[in-house]
Amino acid sequence: MEKVIRVEGMTCNHCKMAVEGALKKLSGVINAVVSLENKNVTVTFDEGKVTFEQMKEAIEDQGYDVVD
Repeated sequence: MEKVIRVEGMTCNHCKMAVEGALKKLSGVINAVVSLENKNVTVTFDEGKVTFEQMKEAIEDQGYDVVD
């Protein structure tokens, strides 16, 4: 499954790497690609292994805000 998550606060490549890295560490996340321009991250994942809440928490733990 693929989901686009809107994330506020990402401004640079460090932000991009932090968010992508945190998501890719989650079991069930296949890929995560941040678009700084669009302020979002596109996540490809197995919905049987990881929930939106877990992904949201991983992003917020890096210091960014998820906009539902």
